[in-house]
Amino acid sequence: MNAFLAIIGRDLRLATRAGGDALTLVLFFVMVGAVVPFAIGPDRVLLAQLAPGIIWIAAFLSMLLGLDRLFRADEDDGSLLLLRHAAIPLEAVVAAKLIAHWLLSALPLLVASPLLAVLLSMEAGAWGKTVLALLIGTPALTAFGVIGAAVTVSLKRGGLLAPVLILPLSIPVLIFGVAMVSAPEGSSAASLFLAAVSLVCVAFCPFAAALALRVGSE
Repeated sequence: MNAFLAIIGRDLRLATRAGGDALTLVLFFVMVGAVVPFAIGPDRVLLAQLAPGIIWIAAFLSMLLGLDRLFRADEDDGSLLLLRHAAIPLEAVVAAKLIAHWLLSALPLLVASPLLAVLLSMEAGAWGKTVLALLIGTPALTAFGVIGAAVTVSLKRGGLLAPVLILPLSIPVLIFGVAMVSAPEGSSAASLFLAAVSLVCVAFCPFAAALALRVGSE
């Protein structure tokens, strides 16, 4: 358990020392929401209707920005080789990196979501549902990102290929995430499906990503 927490702390410290990564994600997230009203027009009603989908797309695109740092730096400096032969299983290493990546990429977007809600003329109730949907669904997006980064870590242009691989997998998460916001009061089907997808993805991600890392090292 100490080794597991140490890996999470290590990734958080490295990201803090590098500086600017979380701020870049937040700025991109907000900029996507700020640009869309210029394309759609000043119709506040239409913006409010489209706002949940816009926020989900902005969150998904923002989380793609941090994929390349997941395993690439560790692969370049030899840390990943040491982690493969550590006493802690590689699956646990991947799980720790998944948690750290969610804290670094998804949590800042949740904090910044009120600003985007104001830009998109969202009501307080719709914003609350959107934040809850992001809280439930972003672990699945993070899991897909970890798998994509693990599959492409040994490739020269893996940072460009990973988003292409995980985009089709992420479509159900986006669908259920938006459906959860627009669902009528008392309906929980979309939220249950979204939670189920996240739980399954997070459960299987460490094993799939660890297998990809082992295959890539051969």
